Amino acid sequence: MTDYLNRDAAGMPEALWKRIDQAAQTAAADLLTARRFLDLEGPFGVGLTSVETGSEQYCRPAQANAAGVVASRAIAVPALQQVFDLSIRRVEGHLRMGLPLELSPAREAAEAVARREEEIIYYGVEELGISGLLTVANRQRLEIGGWDRVEQALSDVLAAVGRLDAGGFRGPYSLVLSPARYNALFTRYEGSDMLQLDHLRRLCESGVYKAPVDGALLIDSRAGSLRVGQDLEVGYSANDGIHYKLFVSESLVLVLDEPGAVCTLEGD
Repeated sequence: MTDYLNRDAAGMPEALWKRIDQAAQTAAADLLTARRFLDLEGPFGVGLTSVETGSEQYCRPAQANAAGVVASRAIAVPALQQVFDLSIRRVEGHLRMGLPLELSPAREAAEAVARREEEIIYYGVEELGISGLLTVANRQRLEIGGWDRVEQALSDVLAAVGRLDAGGFRGPYSLVLSPARYNALFTRYEGSDMLQLDHLRRLCESGVYKAPVDGALLIDSRAGSLRVGQDLEVGYSANDGIHYKLFVSESLVLVLDEPGAVCTLEGD
């Protein structure tokens, strides 16, 4: 195991680390939505701290007495971390006497990392100049109303499809919805057994997802990708004689190659 996780210093067997990893990764996967429809690149390793985007070009042209400046742009790759404790006595009881070991602290820490990952992907990190799917400039935007009428959801999504299609983005599409809008789709068309959700899944071939967002967004598959430095792992920092001090960490960033391939559906 790589040194930056410091696992050897904990003195716990590899089999236990695998159990802890599995508990953390399973808990995170249950909350992560953006990874289900965006392409993933990596993991490239914990040393990935920035990603260059676009092509190299002159940002300052050459002059008679000064050289030109050529560069591409770069975006930071944020690292996410959440600490948690495991009881030393309970770990020893599990290893020496076969007693059950409760791994809920690892799961809760992984869920905290997963929630932050979702926030970064959808809303970005303003302090680092990182845009999210819902905040990126030059995205398509469509004002919509409530989805109380059965036909309104389909009408609004079709309008968003029209916006993307007119821009040259012809799918397949993913549809991401707030919990309220997603839950509103469990209504049947009058005189039919078909749910609104079933209808939209046929239109959005890459899936319909309930996510921690306000409103909704429609995304063409070419919008961008997730660049992963370190994928979600558990490491060791210290112990205080009572607890092992552990942490869940990862690093990644959303790279939006085609902001125009995203259409946000905005409204109350």
